[in-house]
Amino acid sequence: MGIEKIVSYADIREIASAYRTLGRSIVFTNGCFDILHAGHVTYLEEAAEQADILMIGLNSDRSVATIKGEKRPVINECYRARVLAALEFVDHIVLFDAPDPHELIEIILPDVLVKGADWSENEIVGADFVKAAGGRVERVYLLPEISTTRIIEKIVGLYCEDN
Repeated sequence: MGIEKIVSYADIREIASAYRTLGRSIVFTNGCFDILHAGHVTYLEEAAEQADILMIGLNSDRSVATIKGEKRPVINECYRARVLAALEFVDHIVLFDAPDPHELIEIILPDVLVKGADWSENEIVGADFVKAAGGRVERVYLLPEISTTRIIEKIVGLYCEDN
């Protein structure tokens, strides 16, 4: 269960169109989701509440390395997608190679675009496109005390203290 949620870039347009035909609203968000943690889960739960169907654009390994540096991601794209697919409120995950999801947003044409509140609306890729098509942009509060970077720093710190 869950693996069928991971869909190809080539199929996502048809899937989104089928949901729209059924009158279902789509919320889209994207991210690296490397080392999935409570902050990610809380964020995704809130995103899922914004519409009927939650679609996640997952940065591919190549995309993450471009954004975060050559030592990232820690977890490869197949495993990151599989963990996201296990979340019951996630409907579909699609990998993308670009540094940003603009093209994917245009393909899906979501009713709601969600990003973390640490992004101002004018910085959110695809916000203008979604609003021009009659959709809306929601900025979701992030748990401040947890992030993948902080988790990695803590692990590295523990490892360095032991040696």
